[in-house]
Amino acid sequence: MTEEEIARLLREYKEGNVAEAEAVKAIAEAPFEEMRFAEVDHHRELRQGMPEVIYAAGKTPEQVRDIFYSLYTHSKGNLLATRADRSHYERVQEKVPAAVYDETARLIYLDRDTRITRDAAHKILILTAGTSDIPVAEEARLTAYLFGNCVETCYDCGVAGIHRLFAHLPAIKAANVIVVIAGMEGALASVVGGLTDKPVIAVPTSVGYGASFHGVAALLSMLNSCAMGVSVVNIDNGFGAGALASKINKLR
Repeated sequence: MTEEEIARLLREYKEGNVAEAEAVKAIAEAPFEEMRFAEVDHHRELRQGMPEVIYAAGKTPEQVRDIFYSLYTHSKGNLLATRADRSHYERVQEKVPAAVYDETARLIYLDRDTRITRDAAHKILILTAGTSDIPVAEEARLTAYLFGNCVETCYDCGVAGIHRLFAHLPAIKAANVIVVIAGMEGALASVVGGLTDKPVIAVPTSVGYGASFHGVAALLSMLNSCAMGVSVVNIDNGFGAGALASKINKLR
């Protein structure tokens, strides 16, 4: 089946005109590109609205370059490679000169999708407990932005100086989805969860002294939060938080 045929079939399935079994069969037969070291899913954009995202860590610069270029030539959406270093970026630029590297977030990205209309009335807010959490927050921010959302940030407003958090109450009340990023004991997520009726996505970070166990202490604190409506992603997973926040924001 061609991309147009599969897109039509998926639209008909969403409208209730095609049986689930037929739609699943079409997706199962959707083509991917065999690259010897990777099988690139070129129909991810049709199913999820965004091309496949590359996890660069553990891949050679040449592998990231070739996958990025393959996605560049077979899709229309924004492109993203996470956990990338400058050597990855230098190789990607050989074939996609317009790609951008954000060193703080460790992301290579291409912001090219002119079909996106960001709704300023439905914002994602990203809060960090400390400045040391900003790299994870920037990964979440850029991910959510490239997925088509308006994103606002408030950094370094942890519970050690809780008056700093209260200064951002207007932004908390105005947000549609809130991402809370914290290391150490991870208390900020519970505090924010008690201040809002909006979904809160908690991200534990590996920031902290020895007993923080590289983020495990914050992870357990967030999982044990007594505040209602707090969900938790994995340690340092800014990308996962940004992607989930985007999906929630678009539903609302």
